Amino acid sequence: MKKLQNSLYITRQGAYVHKERETIVIEHERKKLMQLPIHSVSGVFCFGNVLVSPALMGFCGEKGVNLAFFTEYGRFYGRLQGKASGNVLLRRAQYHADEQKMLEIARSVIAAKLVGGRNVLLRHKRNHGVSAPIEHAVKHLAASVRMARHTNNLDSLRGIEGDAAATYFSVFELLINEKLRGDFPFTGRNRRPPRDPVNALLSFVYSILGQDISAALNGVGLDPQVGFLHADRPGRDSLAQDLLEEFRPWLADRLVLSLINRRQLKASDFITEASGAVRLADDARKQLLIAYQERKQQEVMHPFLKEKVLIGIIPHIQAMLLARHLRGDLERYPPCVLR
Repeated sequence: MKKLQNSLYITRQGAYVHKERETIVIEHERKKLMQLPIHSVSGVFCFGNVLVSPALMGFCGEKGVNLAFFTEYGRFYGRLQGKASGNVLLRRAQYHADEQKMLEIARSVIAAKLVGGRNVLLRHKRNHGVSAPIEHAVKHLAASVRMARHTNNLDSLRGIEGDAAATYFSVFELLINEKLRGDFPFTGRNRRPPRDPVNALLSFVYSILGQDISAALNGVGLDPQVGFLHADRPGRDSLAQDLLEEFRPWLADRLVLSLINRRQLKASDFITEASGAVRLADDARKQLLIAYQERKQQEVMHPFLKEKVLIGIIPHIQAMLLARHLRGDLERYPPCVLR
């Protein structure tokens, strides 16, 4: 089992990150803020104006530490990848997967996403009572799950997923405390850039979670850029985006809703640019990242392994299970769905 290591998120604008012997050092305005051994870190995530020394870049590549760069909004820029790990036969199996195998994996992932979204709505229903729009959305998602499991081509599957996502997000605002909806209005998904605080939060969490999944895929020897559901596109980790679908509802969406409904974030924690783009202020971004790290440290029962595991380990478990399926050790890929 892979040990859960800490991810290092650097949000201080103007920070300088460099190598000192076997450690990572973070400085700001020539003052040392932090120093920690590289063996205690699995990934370094830099947001906005963060300078990383060439020596540290090489050190991260040598040690297999994921080094990724994002805008202040959380939009992914790029990632440093060291020597490819894993078995070339595994990647060959990934590259040469036939249409039926691609469809089966994509169906599993999308069905898991839709079940996860339905569980988020059912959770709200249990806690807050029946709501006609949410009840309708729950039934629509249940029907979409059945359709997704039986569709025979990827285009139809993508259409089912898109329709179900529109239904899910049409009631997402109802999951926000009624007293807070004035500060956190939500009329649907928008991105690149996000134009309201809720979308800013969702996009940010999806982005950092996607990088965790990319690192996990690299760790077992899979190519994150060659997916089964998302079409290949230069610069996009399509396979990571595939697996991200099953994590969105139960990990990312619930985290965002918790931060809002528990009043851990306020409307004043967001900055609206002249262009209309909305981003988190520095302190709010730090608070979100702390909450994300704390969530990763929580223990849950993995539905396939039937073992208690840390949430932060689950991307690595799912990458391992996908690799086993592609090698032929597992008949099907078992996605992770948590209630």
